[in-house]
Amino acid sequence: MSTPIRNQYLALKRRYPDALLFFRLGDFYETFDEDAHVVARELQIALTSKPMGKNLRVPLAGIPHQTLEQHVATLVSRGYRVAICEQLADPASVKGLVPRDVVRVVTAGTLTSDGSLAPDAPNLLAAYVCHPVPAVAFADVTTGDVQLAEGPHAPLELARLVPAELLVEDASAVPEGVTAPVRVRPPLSEVAVEAELEGVLAQPARQALVPGPAAARALALLAAYLRETYPAALAALQRFRTIEGDSTLLIDGRTLRNLDVFPSGERRSSLFGVLNVTKTPMGARALRERLARPSRDRALLEERLDAVEWAAGRPMERERARAVLGRMPDVARIAGKVGARSAGPRDLHALREGLRAALDLGVALGEQPLPALLDRARAALASAAEPLLAIDAVLAPDPPATFEDGGVIAPGVSPEVDSLRELARDARRFIAALEQRERERTGIRSLKVGYNKVFGYYIEVTAANAHLVPAEYQRRQTLVGAERYVTPELKEWESRLTGAQERLAELERQLFAQLVESLAGSLRQLLDVAAAVAEIDVALALGQAASERGYVRPAFTEQPRLRIVAGRHPVVEAALGPGAFVPNDCELGDDRQILILTGPNMSGKSTYLRQVALIALLAQAGSFVPAAEAELPLFDRIFTRIGAQDDLAAGQSTFMVEMVETAQILHRATPRSLVILDEVGRGTSTFDGMAIARAVVEYLHNRADAAALTLFATHYHELTALADVLPRVANAHVAVREEAGDVVFEHRIVPGPSDRSYGVHVARLAGLPPVVVARAERLLAELQDGRQRLRGEPAVQLSLLALEPSPLEEELATLDLDAMTPLEALQKLYELRARARERRR
Repeated sequence: MSTPIRNQYLALKRRYPDALLFFRLGDFYETFDEDAHVVARELQIALTSKPMGKNLRVPLAGIPHQTLEQHVATLVSRGYRVAICEQLADPASVKGLVPRDVVRVVTAGTLTSDGSLAPDAPNLLAAYVCHPVPAVAFADVTTGDVQLAEGPHAPLELARLVPAELLVEDASAVPEGVTAPVRVRPPLSEVAVEAELEGVLAQPARQALVPGPAAARALALLAAYLRETYPAALAALQRFRTIEGDSTLLIDGRTLRNLDVFPSGERRSSLFGVLNVTKTPMGARALRERLARPSRDRALLEERLDAVEWAAGRPMERERARAVLGRMPDVARIAGKVGARSAGPRDLHALREGLRAALDLGVALGEQPLPALLDRARAALASAAEPLLAIDAVLAPDPPATFEDGGVIAPGVSPEVDSLRELARDARRFIAALEQRERERTGIRSLKVGYNKVFGYYIEVTAANAHLVPAEYQRRQTLVGAERYVTPELKEWESRLTGAQERLAELERQLFAQLVESLAGSLRQLLDVAAAVAEIDVALALGQAASERGYVRPAFTEQPRLRIVAGRHPVVEAALGPGAFVPNDCELGDDRQILILTGPNMSGKSTYLRQVALIALLAQAGSFVPAAEAELPLFDRIFTRIGAQDDLAAGQSTFMVEMVETAQILHRATPRSLVILDEVGRGTSTFDGMAIARAVVEYLHNRADAAALTLFATHYHELTALADVLPRVANAHVAVREEAGDVVFEHRIVPGPSDRSYGVHVARLAGLPPVVVARAERLLAELQDGRQRLRGEPAVQLSLLALEPSPLEEELATLDLDAMTPLEALQKLYELRARARERRR
């Protein structure tokens, strides 16, 4: 027969069978049964057992309550869901079983612990639907941000924003390239959709903020999941934004990886890493979003560039403001906790410091005229004043982390709080004086007054002095060599102190909860302040990068024309150091739509291609660019086909992946796109590859609806002849200089086709054995002269690869076939084949 607490646990576990259930018992969270085995293994903690009924012991693994966040974050990072069960009443005030319930389920998309989240990246929960059109809803429960997209660009947003967790109604509808954990949810009825939407966004606002019925369904799916897992977060969802496809430069996840826009895998160097000199977490996340979702809104881009230009040209004002930003905590995530009513005393203390810094930031920017973007942000900072006053009026100057320690509420806020504190101080003074008084009264010089959580306050006397103990001392505990006592007077003062502390903690909790509720009413103001700080931080960071790295303001043109003078690759340049990178020009336009780039491997072709794409991306992110001059159109999409890799999970070879990616580009490119193609066709035979590469160039050139500006790097030198027959195709190559039979790659892009590939020279640089390189040079000379075609002199015998004749070869060489009948020869052949097969096993 199980105990009542066991039955309570089992009832809750049946409601959350797919989660690890952390069950609050006093100061611990405990897990039982199979959950205990998993938790003990994953957290490397002890697995014990606990009696929970007659003849019943169950496996147990527990953690102290103060370590919950870090352990939950560890489990979630390993793919587990964690249900947190809390005590809903004070055990001291309840007779019998303490009521308990699950208050939230922590998943990858609903994780909120500060120590486990990257400060420079959002933690997104996403919901995706594909009917009647694709749509996606994103929510960051740590900041209250919600983003909605509906239309053909919605699947791209999943690849760009990389959610931590994805919700779908149909497992077969998951878009290509999604790496997040996917949770299939039951489809919602129309009535359920309406009910969920009403809970997060009232009807008038919904019409303005939700782009369509599919996006509304995605938002409802997301809200229903939060209602199950983290209902408190629903109130924190305050900032709703629509992602418009026609105002955004569309970049898929593959292109972001190809261009190393963000760190990924083992490649840590990235564009984000180079530019991210922001001072605040809000600024870092805003910069990340700009790079992942560049704009096509020219007016917005000019505003952003005006702000960067101001920051770049005013180093003193910039550094003064950045010094203030350096004091700023993560106001957005603290505001998210306020919205979810989960903020603690130290959170509000940090928020207070952040709001104070926001007002100081406005002062640091001064009253001087500012570019429009910075001017609006400076004005928004003034919203910090009201919530700052509210916090200062209630919260102690330096509050403790928990209410048990007391001192959360400022003096003068509540007469009852002040009275209880005075009572507690009186009790502590009496107890502190008691030790000296009792020493003098009893003559026991070693007597001392102490405290522990089990027995409370006590008077400790060594065994040697036990005969001096007064009659009114009551023995409470016996130790080795000592006795612990209490007196009626000590118990009375302890009762006063304990009562005062308990009532004080209860009252401070109530007053603090009222403060949090009041601030939650100002949540939009808090989030507006955080957004303003982020805008200023990004502008100043980009201004600093532009100033230190010699970036220039790009100009935009309505014509499909790209002109870059002395462009540099921002990531490679940062790695090499000042002055080491070789800059290059690039010009594409109506009469020069496609540039075919040839040159040896390792000479810098791929770097040049990525450099042009990154300059275009930076310009449309509202940043200055690494060049002497730059004029660009506003691209609608950037496509890249770079690198070679198998997609083993999809059962696709390197060549198939290459062709699928190329097909997607040809189907989706427009005359407003930028296309980067590197070595198309290299994954198959020479003639197949060359034919495909030429057909791709012709398609991009001849199709008016796909005539994108294109950089096409290739090792097929035959393609350079296309410039003679296709009027908008031009050639360029990477300059190479020969010195004393060796080659030097100059990394300069010069007009015209390359006359040689220098593959053998690259092979020598790669460290191939000299005998192999020498043989390759002779064979290359023969092929170029059109003489031997891989015949001619006998193949060089490489001693390292020479093999001794096998017994089968020796026996075959000694056979006298003329002396055998046809049947004998056939039998001998079968015998040799059988032995050969035996050797292969």
